[in-house]
Amino acid sequence: MDFEDTALYRDITDFADDSPTWIQHGAGLWTEGGLLVFALLFAAAWWRARRDTPRAFAIAALAPLATAVAYVCSEVLKSAVTQERPCRAVAGAAASLAECPPHGDWSFPSNHATIAGAAAVALALVRRTLLWLTAPLALLMAFSRVYVGVHYPHDVVAGLGLGTLVALVAVRLGTGPMTRLAGAMRGSPAPVARWVTGPGPAPVPSYGTQARP
Repeated sequence: MDFEDTALYRDITDFADDSPTWIQHGAGLWTEGGLLVFALLFAAAWWRARRDTPRAFAIAALAPLATAVAYVCSEVLKSAVTQERPCRAVAGAAASLAECPPHGDWSFPSNHATIAGAAAVALALVRRTLLWLTAPLALLMAFSRVYVGVHYPHDVVAGLGLGTLVALVAVRLGTGPMTRLAGAMRGSPAPVARWVTGPGPAPVPSYGTQARP
């Protein structure tokens, strides 16, 4: 495939090459370790949802599953497009800060950006205010993949878009069945099932009116 963002790739990698060492090291750590932040957010969302309604728990449980589906879709698309990595294909560009993946580990779309986009949207569906945190993290992840030299800009834009679309569709389609499953598991006699799904919201106490003498 032929895209017109090679010059932008060169500009970003030149900027990265001229950046202070501590920024380069920070970008290198974030571009690989940043996905762990989303994993921790998934865990926190699940734990909180254990004391919420079955539907809220269902969406929290679907968030990592939707992200995994987005990753599989990204891998399938990579195999169909077979675009070479820019760290090998772009002549005259600055050396990539990260090790260039081997031939056959294709570039389009970016798996990291796909995962970040899906996670950001799925977590926002769990709790809307999380979007203020997850969206910047996803954008930073996408930019870092170009910054370290292993993706074109169009790779990460496509990844963010793919992750967003898959997460929205997966959560929408899965919420009904997962809600019913969560309700059944909360009523299960198996302790493990009840621990995974949690007790649900605390019952609201009702106060009866006392009869007058």
